[in-house]
Amino acid sequence: QVQLVESGGGLVQAGGSLRLSCAASGRTERMSAMGWFRQVPGKEREFVGTIIWDGGSISYADSVKGRFTISRDSAKNTVYLQMNSLKPEDTAVYYCSARTLLSFSYNYWGQGTQVTVSS
Repeated sequence: QVQLVESGGGLVQAGGSLRLSCAASGRTERMSAMGWFRQVPGKEREFVGTIIWDGGSISYADSVKGRFTISRDSAKNTVYLQMNSLKPEDTAVYYCSARTLLSFSYNYWGQGTQVTVSS
């Protein structure tokens, strides 16, 4: 089992910045990747970005590329999502996720943290 706890959401004006954190605990040695997703009520969960744990390869959704940055602190099993130049359309609940070895999908999820960007 892997437990994920997010923090750092809040209210920010358009153009501002926020940094989300996701701390993983439990069987973290089984993690192969960690990702960020977001969801707006009534819409499907949307991929934001992911980091491969072994090697650190990172990829982003086109909608956030150039504005959002994923980083990690391997010693703390923590992943960060730095969000700059925020837009009202970035408003959503942001979820941290983890994919474990031999899994084809993200199989662990955090509780989510609300990000609201005012215009």
